[in-house]
Amino acid sequence: MTRVCRGCGALLQHTDKNLPGYTPKEDSDYCQRCFRMIHYADPVFSMREGIDPDAVLARVEAMDAAVVWVVDLFDFEAGMIPGLARRLAGKDIILVCTKRDLLPDDIKEEKLARFVLERMKDYGVPVRRLIFSAMDRPECVEEVREAIRTYADGGRVVVLGKANSGKSTLLNRLIGTDVLTSSRWPGTTLDFNDIEIDGIVCTDTPGIEVRGSMINAVDEKDLKTILPSWTVKPQVYQLSSDQCFSIGGLAQVYLLGCEGASAVFWLSGRLKLHRTKAENGERIWKEHLGKDFVPVPAVREFSSRNHALQGEKSDIVIEGLGWVCVSGKVSSVRVKAPKGVNVTFRRAMI
Repeated sequence: MTRVCRGCGALLQHTDKNLPGYTPKEDSDYCQRCFRMIHYADPVFSMREGIDPDAVLARVEAMDAAVVWVVDLFDFEAGMIPGLARRLAGKDIILVCTKRDLLPDDIKEEKLARFVLERMKDYGVPVRRLIFSAMDRPECVEEVREAIRTYADGGRVVVLGKANSGKSTLLNRLIGTDVLTSSRWPGTTLDFNDIEIDGIVCTDTPGIEVRGSMINAVDEKDLKTILPSWTVKPQVYQLSSDQCFSIGGLAQVYLLGCEGASAVFWLSGRLKLHRTKAENGERIWKEHLGKDFVPVPAVREFSSRNHALQGEKSDIVIEGLGWVCVSGKVSSVRVKAPKGVNVTFRRAMI
């Protein structure tokens, strides 16, 4: 009889230690990868790539189920899955924004809700219920539980989201025990995995591949540096001339034509931010990259993107890294980031 790993859903096997589902113990409930992630924070091998989003969405589309769509609020734009509106047309969608605790408590949820619902309208995705989830707020779990009971279609709910969005953590809290493997490593869940909660079948799905994210551009040892694990403290700068900000050795943000402006950076507290005049930005970057400016991408191939600002309060988002909120007079922005990492310009979240 075939058995699957309780942590990630992979088919258990005993022959190839380099493939998903391997365990040396025939009676084990968990594969070796899950065991090592749970006990040693060691992912054994990377699954950041290779989980096909089209294949995951096609299976979800065919299911008679409501959808719990989990999005990392701090890395919101990376959670927007291409094709979701088309694939899930007609399904009831419960949008759960996780990691609310990474943003300060004094930010009103009404403001966050307006931002999220406006972005959902931009992406053409209707949402039945919006819930903000945080590790320190148990009432959020009860909100999710109640929404699942309300919208479960045929007694089934499918939970999906980008890798590292917090799906398995959310399900563990609903179950009340750490059955599913959860970690900072993208690609923790490897296959569809059914769990029964309050008589409703909840299907955990593989974290959809994080394309265009800084998460894929860095070595896995640097994930703990770029992914925040406590409440983010914004870094505020006043601007009266052209400025360049270097975010570790990962990206540069040039703010040009500044006059009576401000820039607020929302980044992991472990990342160092260096400010200099824009005219010195490239020289400083070359001199300090890999020395004072760390961490650096796995492949040091960068590209630049330019954007003209219209005077409104705007966010410059570097997916998988964070964002900078710009207000006041800034005529244009140039962002240098690893090639393939998405840079998004949007109305300000905060």
